Amino acid sequence: MEELVRPLIVVLGTVAVTVSVGLVVDRLLRYSARRRPGSHLPTLLRRVQLPLQVMLGAVALHATYPLAQLELRHDAVIRNVLATAAVMAAAWLAIRAADAVAENLLRRYADRTSEVARVRQLRTQLGLVRRIVTSVLVFTTAAVAILLLFPTLRTLGTSMLASAGVIGIIAGVAAQSTLSNLVAGLQIAFGDSVKIGDTVVVEGEWGTVEEITLAFLTVRIWDDRRLTMPVSYFNSKPYENWSRGGSQVTGTVLLHLDHSTPVSALRDHLHDFLRDRPEWDGRNWNLLVTDSTPTNIVIRATMSAADADDVWDLRCAVREELLGWVGRHHPGALPKIPTTITTVDAESRAMEPARL
Repeated sequence: MEELVRPLIVVLGTVAVTVSVGLVVDRLLRYSARRRPGSHLPTLLRRVQLPLQVMLGAVALHATYPLAQLELRHDAVIRNVLATAAVMAAAWLAIRAADAVAENLLRRYADRTSEVARVRQLRTQLGLVRRIVTSVLVFTTAAVAILLLFPTLRTLGTSMLASAGVIGIIAGVAAQSTLSNLVAGLQIAFGDSVKIGDTVVVEGEWGTVEEITLAFLTVRIWDDRRLTMPVSYFNSKPYENWSRGGSQVTGTVLLHLDHSTPVSALRDHLHDFLRDRPEWDGRNWNLLVTDSTPTNIVIRATMSAADADDVWDLRCAVREELLGWVGRHHPGALPKIPTTITTVDAESRAMEPARL
């Protein structure tokens, strides 16, 4: 009976203590969040509760395992499994904690500044740094630690550490494309050429940068399609970045009208129309005749907006309004197609059946 009761007491007691510690940590974080409502860090750190409990539980069971006195044949294997679980939980905990700190840093920076471009740049940099730390440092350290825990794999783990230089050379030759994308991702993150949230025109498609990873960059196109491209593309080919230097954009509308168009009246109507449009930011506007042909004139209307989405809506509204105004008040100013009426005499009509 004692052989069954002792292990149960050790295991259940260890689990109970671990759960209690997790609940205490969660209560302390909640209390800290109430005492400091302006800080997001205590609330974000609550995400580490589960990996913290798993790590503490694995460490506690590894430490209290001798007290259970199970005397099994594979005691060493069980303790190694518990140690491996503790290492993996520690890596999980480090990832969650790094995410919480990075998000808190981004929120605090966004609250202190009104420059959206700087916030997007910091968000891009933190995202790439997080991925690098997660994939290169945390998981590599955890994998090597797991190998060193098992005696049969210890030699393999030591060999991996000793031959890291050779492996790096082989990996560099075999994965040139992946490494070039990794370097390009770092250049994008810290070179400020493109950021998450920027409006870009790439491969003839207009959209917003939605995600930047170590290998690929995703652009959400205006019709909700996703264009996924290698990161190295943005360091080797030209593209348009409408958000570079600020999100303000100036849009244009081209109209082909007749020479009789009252340009001054059309210009005044454009100004009156823009005053009532919430998309217009009031920076600039204009209406000019930019070209003239024997059949019509080309009128260009320009107007500014706060961002690319507003300027698209404003361009469509201005085009519709100007064409409607010309059609209502000056229909003769709409473009015309020259036509002539031809007559066929009776002799020509009589000869047509003969030609057939």
